Amino acid sequence: MIRLAVYFVLSMGSSLILTPVCRIAAHRFGFIATPQQDRWHKRPTALFGGVAIVATAVVFGLAIRPVGALWQLLVCGAAIAAFGFVDDWLSLKASTKLIAQIAVASLLLFFGYRLQWTTSMIGDAMLTLFWIVGITNAFNLLDNMDGLCAGTVLIAGAFLLLVFVNGGAAAAPPAIYLAVLLGATAGFLVYNFSPASIFMGDTGSLFLGLNVAALTLVASPETMGRSGLLTVVAAPVLPLLIPIVDTTLVTALRLLSGRHPSQGGPDHMSHRLVAVGLSERRAVATLWALAAAGGLVSVQLHQSATGGGLIAALTFVLAIVIFAVYLARIRVYSEGDLKALEGKAFTPLVANFMYKRRVAEVLLDLCLIPLAYYTAYRLRFEGPLYAANYRYFIQSLPVVLAAQLLALFIAGGYRGAWQYFGMMDAVVFTKGVVLGTGAAVIAIFLLYRFESYSQSVFIIDAALLVLLLSASRGSFRLIGEFLLRRTAGGRRCVIYGTTGASMATIREAFGADAPLKIVGYVDDDPRRRHMRVAGYPVVGGFSELLDLLARDEVDSVVLNVHPIDAERLQQINVACKDHGVDLLALDVRLTPFTATS
Repeated sequence: MIRLAVYFVLSMGSSLILTPVCRIAAHRFGFIATPQQDRWHKRPTALFGGVAIVATAVVFGLAIRPVGALWQLLVCGAAIAAFGFVDDWLSLKASTKLIAQIAVASLLLFFGYRLQWTTSMIGDAMLTLFWIVGITNAFNLLDNMDGLCAGTVLIAGAFLLLVFVNGGAAAAPPAIYLAVLLGATAGFLVYNFSPASIFMGDTGSLFLGLNVAALTLVASPETMGRSGLLTVVAAPVLPLLIPIVDTTLVTALRLLSGRHPSQGGPDHMSHRLVAVGLSERRAVATLWALAAAGGLVSVQLHQSATGGGLIAALTFVLAIVIFAVYLARIRVYSEGDLKALEGKAFTPLVANFMYKRRVAEVLLDLCLIPLAYYTAYRLRFEGPLYAANYRYFIQSLPVVLAAQLLALFIAGGYRGAWQYFGMMDAVVFTKGVVLGTGAAVIAIFLLYRFESYSQSVFIIDAALLVLLLSASRGSFRLIGEFLLRRTAGGRRCVIYGTTGASMATIREAFGADAPLKIVGYVDDDPRRRHMRVAGYPVVGGFSELLDLLARDEVDSVVLNVHPIDAERLQQINVACKDHGVDLLALDVRLTPFTATS
């Protein structure tokens, strides 16, 4: 451990010194990334950052006195970095970059870097190529916002290093080289935080992606057999799930929107988070946090390849998929882009990504129902008892799955809209689950006479399934509220009155795309003080509203109470005019409709 720390600190110090030198050289030789329509940065920025990372990693890697696999990785890393440097200089075609990545991945495969997930040598070879090329390209695409790629490499690499340490390989050359790689990246990240003064370019992103992909193949050699598949997959995949999902999401949406996958644009997960109102730093921090969460889940699964670890891993993956679907619905293309795509083979997917959402819901439930049932068995039986009852779980799973899906369909569970999920929708799901559980119990009784089956499992399963179904359907509202409350800018709004229109109605009135930051509610009823309404605090009464206006902490006031005292209304109106605050009234009263001929 001490040796790992020493190499990390030394390489970080070297990178801290070398990065500004590279920045000066980039400005002197005109190696600058200029702002473009399909790129995110808004000012000219130096591009030599990747050289600092590569030089530091290679020099300290050689100092380790590498043998065998590490020598080969250094050679392949230097080769992909050299190609990345040429790409930064000449802007090569996407097909050329892909060929180079495949060539280097093939070289690693020749040197013995290989997944061992199947009994087929050809199958393992193809999976290895896809893994190396996919992860390398994923980090290349993830380098789309200040600090995002470097920070994700640090997080994923830290959990990968933990795998080395837990496996007793802390003193092995690959572990020490990984510490060097993380130190070089950390030193660069100091200058790459928003607003970045230097970029890593393809030189750095391809180099880091290739190294992370290759090191995952040697992180835990003793578990590379099929018996350790879950452990082997968890360590690299879960911490790297953000770049993997980002690449998949961007590629799919560009194809379905009539764009070429290699066509750049502000349509990554990070850009979509900024589009809903987060600052760049908060968007990057959100993705870092998700990557760290994936790492923690991978550690849990690495320690317990069955039971709680598996449940946590499946839940996390489903949560990330739902999060990606939510981000896919956010408009990021301009109106001009959308008009240019009209009439092509695929219509833009931005506005109606879930136009086949019913199929997606059924597929989601095909995962949620077994997850709830498996968790129920795990909670009901522990240790040897679970192993003894496992065959009953397998026998009854198809019955439970069919019964719950049919019951949810009959109860109307597939008729709602996720963004408008409410309590009555939860009631519908509860009815469907109760009906499905009853049908499953009756079917199992008729088929197996309940021999050795635990009836309490079905009660636990029903409660968990209602929770999972409600959480998944309410996820869009939960994610939206979470992001909106962390919006850096946006219109600061206080709502006067708690008994009028709902929060959803008020947001709809401002416009779905309008950045809005709810300060809270104001209510004259002293019994409502210090309460929460729709998740927002009641900040006080009339006097507190005037104080907010006087301190310029509000951009708009929404009158949500009928009727309102005329004198108070006049005072609010004068205070709003004095401080340049909009005073708005939302009228949600019903009026008789008179038909005209």
